[in-house]
Amino acid sequence: MSAVWLVTGAAGMLGQDVLARLAGEDVTAVAADRAAVDIADPGAVRAAFEEHRPAVVVNCAAWTAVDDAESQEDAALRVNGTGPAVLAEACREQGAVLLQVSTDYVFAGDGVEPYAEDGPTGPRGAYGRTKLAGEQAVLSTLPETGYVVRTAWLYGAGGGNFVRTMIKLEGVKDTLDVVDDQRGQPTWTADLADRLVRLGQAALAGTAPAGVYHGTNGGETTWFGFTREIFRLLGADPERVRPTTSEAFVRPAPRPAFSVLGHDRWAVAGIEPVREWREALAEAFPALVAAERR
Repeated sequence: MSAVWLVTGAAGMLGQDVLARLAGEDVTAVAADRAAVDIADPGAVRAAFEEHRPAVVVNCAAWTAVDDAESQEDAALRVNGTGPAVLAEACREQGAVLLQVSTDYVFAGDGVEPYAEDGPTGPRGAYGRTKLAGEQAVLSTLPETGYVVRTAWLYGAGGGNFVRTMIKLEGVKDTLDVVDDQRGQPTWTADLADRLVRLGQAALAGTAPAGVYHGTNGGETTWFGFTREIFRLLGADPERVRPTTSEAFVRPAPRPAFSVLGHDRWAVAGIEPVREWREALAEAFPALVAAERR
C-alpha cells in the first residue's frame, strides 16, 4: 500500500501545486481544503487522521492576509499558530512527518545578508508573530519529524498573486510605479512544491534532519526589478515600470525591507537548493499569462 500524504490548504495556490507534484509519485494524495478539515479543530483533525492514516502531512493552510492580521490577530493566530499545533500533536500520535510552510516575515527584515535557517527571528507584525507561533509549535512537538519550510514572494497559476496582477496592469496602465526598496526572492509555487515533496520523501527515508529549511528561488531582486522582468517576458517596454519607495504605499502591516533567505541547510538533506528566480519565472510564465487572461 502506498504512503498517504495529507495536503491541508489544498485549494490554495501552493496546495494545488503540491497535489500536482504528488500526482507523479507512487503515493496516495488526500486533498483537504478548509471545508474538509479545520486544522485548528482537534476533533476534525483527529477524524481526518483516523480516516486516512497519513505518513506525511503538508500544511499549506494559512492566514495570508498580512494587513488584515494587524486588526484580526486572534483570527490569524487560530489558523497560523493553533492549526499547526493541532496538526503537530496529531502527527506525534500517528508517527507522521509534518511539513509546515512558513514565511520570511518571522525575521525583522532589516538584514543585509541572507537570513540563515538558524538565524534569530524577530517579527515586526502580527502575521509574522502568528506564523512564528506555528513554527515553534511544530518544532517543539515534533523534534524528530517536524519540518518548517520558510518561503516568500510566492506566485503561481492557481491563484491571485503579484505576477498575475502585473500581467493584468500591463494591459491597462501606461506606466507603473513599483517599490524598489524591498528586496527578496520571487518564488514559483511549483518549485516550492517540488522541494516539499522531496523533503517529505527524504524525511520518510531518514536522510533529512528535522528542523528549518528555506524554500525560496535563488538570487534576489526588488519588486521593481521583478516587475521589469515580468514586462520583459510580456514583450513590453520595461522602462514603463518606474521605481518608487515604500512610503508611497503605506500599509497597515510593516513590510520587510530585506527578505532574502539563505539555503545552506538543503545540503544536509542531500537536496539541491531551488534554482534562480529568473529561470523559474520564465518557465512559469506561459501558464501565468494563460490563467490571467482566461
